Amino acid sequence: MANSRANGVQRNKLLRYQAAVETYLTHKTDDIPFAVVWRKYVYPKHFISKGTLYTALSTPITKQLKEIDNQMTLDFD
Repeated sequence: MANSRANGVQRNKLLRYQAAVETYLTHKTDDIPFAVVWRKYVYPKHFISKGTLYTALSTPITKQLKEIDNQMTLDFD
């Protein structure tokens, strides 16, 4: 039970990261600095710091989500 709860917490964090990264990539162009995209688009919607956005951008989100989904399906079998 505790393991599935930890997986659920990690999964929710990754889904929040994924939403923030999608917002960032939607508005990011070569001529707009990182801080401006964060200040105008990411922070008002997701309320995360610049450091957290850096972490989200460097996280292999889809890979980790697949691993968690595989673990969760194994727990139910």
